[in-house]
Amino acid sequence: MKIQYLGHSCFIVEFGGKRLIFDPFISGNPMAGGVSIADIQADYILLTHGHGDHVADAESIAKQCDAPIISNYEIAEWYQKKGLVAHGLNTGGKFTFDFGTIKLVTAVHSSVLPDGTYGGNPYGFVIWNENHCFYHAGDTALTLDMQLIPKICPALDFAILPVGDYFTMGYEDAIIAADFIACSKIFGCHFDSFPPIKIDHHAARAAFSEANKELILLEVGQVVVV
Repeated sequence: MKIQYLGHSCFIVEFGGKRLIFDPFISGNPMAGGVSIADIQADYILLTHGHGDHVADAESIAKQCDAPIISNYEIAEWYQKKGLVAHGLNTGGKFTFDFGTIKLVTAVHSSVLPDGTYGGNPYGFVIWNENHCFYHAGDTALTLDMQLIPKICPALDFAILPVGDYFTMGYEDAIIAADFIACSKIFGCHFDSFPPIKIDHHAARAAFSEANKELILLEVGQVVVV
């Protein structure tokens, strides 16, 4: 799998022959000034909840790439009213697309769309096919529900967890989350974009290392293969 980080919680993951973009917040992200939305290629857009720092560029990318949006029922309906194609699942449900299966799992956060419309429940995505499985937790606090993931989903190759604190769990809680989900390779998200969520990278990586886990904090635009 090839993974590109576009800042905040936005990743492009090449999976099952498709390009999946998660929570595109580029135009309003001061850390993503070097990213051109016009250059983005995506087959699907996945939105974990309705906050503006996760959906800001979803509509423009959907139109540019003719890419369906995958989200919860309320967010999907909101985009459908704009004339876009959207698939609306809900927490606990799963569906198999042409790249693999998606299951929506619990996230503890809040959700409202940019115009004030109710955004339904927030959640995370677990995505798998016959070869690989990964988890994007979205914005969430640490929750005991994460312990269910190894019981109901295939083993994770990696997970994307928020580590910025203040609005989500911090890196200390993310270490516990990594135990709960039985995954030692963690990509951090939701950090450094704004002053309240700036983190000490050295301290965060050291804390993970002491727990025999790997925390990967990518630079905006960086691409890695896992």
